[in-house]
Amino acid sequence: MRGGTKQSIAPALALLLLSPIVGELLSGSSPPFEFLNPLAFLFMAGLYGSGALIIRELAFRWKKGWVSILIMGAAYGVIEEGLEVKSFFDPAWVDIGALGSYGRYLGVNWVWSVQLTIYHMVFSIAIPILLVTLLYQSEKDRAWVTDRALKILGAVLLLDVIVGFIWLTPYRPSWLLYWLAMMIVLALFVVAYLVPKQPFPPNQSNCPRPRRFFLLGLGFASALFLIAWTSPGWGVPAMVPLSLLLLSCALGFHALLKWSGNGSAWGKKHQLALASGALGFLIMLAFPQDIWGPPNMLGMSLVALAFIVFLVYLWFRVGSDGSIRTPPEFRAQG
Repeated sequence: MRGGTKQSIAPALALLLLSPIVGELLSGSSPPFEFLNPLAFLFMAGLYGSGALIIRELAFRWKKGWVSILIMGAAYGVIEEGLEVKSFFDPAWVDIGALGSYGRYLGVNWVWSVQLTIYHMVFSIAIPILLVTLLYQSEKDRAWVTDRALKILGAVLLLDVIVGFIWLTPYRPSWLLYWLAMMIVLALFVVAYLVPKQPFPPNQSNCPRPRRFFLLGLGFASALFLIAWTSPGWGVPAMVPLSLLLLSCALGFHALLKWSGNGSAWGKKHQLALASGALGFLIMLAFPQDIWGPPNMLGMSLVALAFIVFLVYLWFRVGSDGSIRTPPEFRAQG
């Protein structure tokens, strides 16, 4: 395996930065002034950025595709929310609100846990990898970091998790739950390694226009957040919103496979439209957060505008000839 080269530094750094920017800054979890705190930024880059780069590089080295990336993205969600910050188990986690009691069973915040796993899978891992791959098309078929750098990233991620577990909150889940979370992470990485690169047979059907993929991404993100945020007030058992969260994922994934010909009939603009639609929900949310939110949310509108400019730039940069191209592949070099 040939390691990363000087030409691969740019996409590696871009992914190291973009993953925490999407996962924390654009989402409003870490508003601008908090995100730009040097110590907080290094902590988030070590967590999100290392996780995204490790997953991208494993997919490349294992010769895997987007299904494998999504599975490893779910594993990352368990690493961050289950093993590090422990929000899967902590009923008093700072951002959890009513979901710390609604849907809590056997020491697990189930609605929160399912929603956050899906969120990190899509927003913290898959979308940043896709956007950086589209931005650096000439680097998509090579390693972005050396084998040594990959090991360093693993060590940084592990250190980040240990530090977060000890110092972020005093809450300690039962060791049985914590052990089960670790086993789930391991199992997901094994599945990601075993799943074929193209688990679904190519289907060269007519691919809809990119705007349909944009609406699919927007609809998926809206369902993901609105179901979780509003469900405590529904007055129904938590199994109902849990089922709806999983159903929305299943329906969205089914539509994506059908419209994209199982990943063989869509082009780069379709992929960008899908990611832009999902990010569109967070972008729209940023403006009211800035205008009517607490003082610490100041600057979210600028973050949203910057993302709009970035996505428009990518739109005119990729697939400008209008051709339908296959999605980015991860082919290991000998």
